Amino acid sequence: MPELPEVETVRRGLLPHLEGQRIARAEVRRPDLRWPLPVDLVQVLTGAMVTALRRRSKYLLADLDRGGTLLMHLGMSGRMLVQDASLGDFHRDPAILPRHDHVVLTTEAGSTITFNDARRFGMVDLIREGSAHPLLDHLGPEPFDGAFTPAYLAAAFAGRRVPVKQALLDQRIVAGLGNIYVSEALHRAGIDPRRAAGRIGAARIAALVGHIRDVLTDAIAAGGSSLRDHRQASGELGYFQHSFRVYDREGAPCPTPGCSGSIRRIVQGGRSSFFCPACQR
Repeated sequence: MPELPEVETVRRGLLPHLEGQRIARAEVRRPDLRWPLPVDLVQVLTGAMVTALRRRSKYLLADLDRGGTLLMHLGMSGRMLVQDASLGDFHRDPAILPRHDHVVLTTEAGSTITFNDARRFGMVDLIREGSAHPLLDHLGPEPFDGAFTPAYLAAAFAGRRVPVKQALLDQRIVAGLGNIYVSEALHRAGIDPRRAAGRIGAARIAALVGHIRDVLTDAIAAGGSSLRDHRQASGELGYFQHSFRVYDREGAPCPTPGCSGSIRRIVQGGRSSFFCPACQR
C-alpha cells in the first residue's frame, strides 16, 4: 500500500499535467473500483479546471473550479499514468494492461492522465462543495505540519500501552505513515517497536519527530519505495528501497555504527515489523 512518500511523489509528477488545467474529456470505464464510482463523475469532471492538486495522508485531492474535490486513493496496485506529447515521448510499460485503465482524463492542453488499477483496491470519489468526507474526517496532523510537534506527540502517547509501532500507524495520531517508514524511523531513533508508546520519554519523542520527518524527506527525494507496484507518474521506479536500514532486511547486520546486532522480524497487529533488538530499546 503506498505511503506518504509514494503518494507525494505521484502528486509532484502530476502537477505540471493537471494543476491549472481544464479537463476537456473524462471517461469512466467501469462502475466501481473498491467502492462504486459516483454516477455523475463524468458530468462533474468534464469542463472543470483543477485549481489545486493536494495530498492529505495517503490520498490525492484535485480541487475543481466549479466547487468540490476529486478524491483518489491508489490502493495496492493503482497507478497514475501520464501521456503528454508536448513534454516528450511517452512509452507505456507493456506490462501495464489497458484493460485496467478505469478512469481517463484528457486536458485541453493535450495531457492524458489515466488511473490504472489491476487489483481494483483503489478508489475515486467526489467531495461535494461544502461537505466533508468520512475517509478524511478522522485524520491527525501531517508529519510536516507545524502541529506535529514533540509536545503534541507526547500528549498523544501519554498513558497508552499500545506498542509505539502501532500507535504511529494510527492515522488519528499522525496521517500518512505506514509500515515501511515507521520501521525506518524507529530504527533511526533507536526505539524498540514493541515499547509502549506511553513509556517513551520526552527527549526520545522529540528525536523521533525529527527522524520521522527526515526519513520521509529522504524517501520523497528518492521517489518513494518500489517493492511491487509503485511507479512514479513518469513511469520510473522509486529508489528508497535501496536505502532501507531495517525494512525487509531480516537477518542482515544492523547498519548502526558500532552495533553488532542483526535485523529481526516480528509480527505486530498483523504486519511485519523489522528492528534491531541490540540497539533499539
